Parts: sequence; structure tokens; C-alpha cells
Amino acid sequence: MSWVTNVMLGADMGDFRVVDEFNVWLWEGLPQRDYPERSGRGQLRRITGDDNGWGGPKHPECEVWAGTLNHGDLDAVLAKVRALPWTHPNQVQLFMMDQEQSFFRLWMFRDGELRQYAPTTPVEEDADFFPPWDI
Repeated sequence: MSWVTNVMLGADMGDFRVVDEFNVWLWEGLPQRDYPERSGRGQLRRITGDDNGWGGPKHPECEVWAGTLNHGDLDAVLAKVRALPWTHPNQVQLFMMDQEQSFFRLWMFRDGELRQYAPTTPVEEDADFFPPWDI
């Protein structure tokens, strides 16, 4: 059985090599959440290139990588993102939505620390609220 975490990472193009280093670590070194001796749990792919498939008449003017992790240790992901040698850390945005979660959690560097910004105290029951769109 799998345990999937959806991941998106936004970063400055000047940090392309740092993202590559992170991606190699995800593929080869990310520990499994319940079995840390097992590693290599996922991968990201750049989704803002010329073949991006985004809607609209223009190409995105940002750099975003996305992918999935299977049984990845999310505390290890956060520790790795903290430890990487970012040239532009304040432009790093890490979005993670774990299995059975209904929305992404946003992590950003501010004042030299990686902090969770949205939602700060997630309650999954909030996702059960659906506005009455059938008007």
C-alpha cells in the first residue's frame, strides 16, 4: 500500500542546481517514514518549462517543480530544505499535501528560518465545508 505526499517547490532560477541536489536526495536519500533504513521515496519535475501545459496564452513567469513522495519522511524533507545552500532562500516556497490531507501546507524561509505559513494550524475538518455552488 502506498502513502502519497504531493509536493510543489517554487524557487528562483538561480537555485536550479540546489533544486537538482534536492531532487537527487529525494530519489536516493529520503528516508521512509516508518523504515528510515529504506530510502529513495520520490522525485520532482520542473512544470514551468516551454512544455508546461498550463492554461492561458502566456508561459508562467516563475519556476515550479512538482512531484510525489511515497512513504516519505516529511520531517526529513523539511530538514533537508533547511540545510540546502539556497542563494535566494526567501524565494523558496515548499507546498506539501500528505495522504488524507485536503489542502497544501506552505513552508517559506523568513528571518533565516523555514516556517509554516498556511494554514498555520490546519484542521482537516475545514475541508468538509463546501459552499452552496448550486444556486
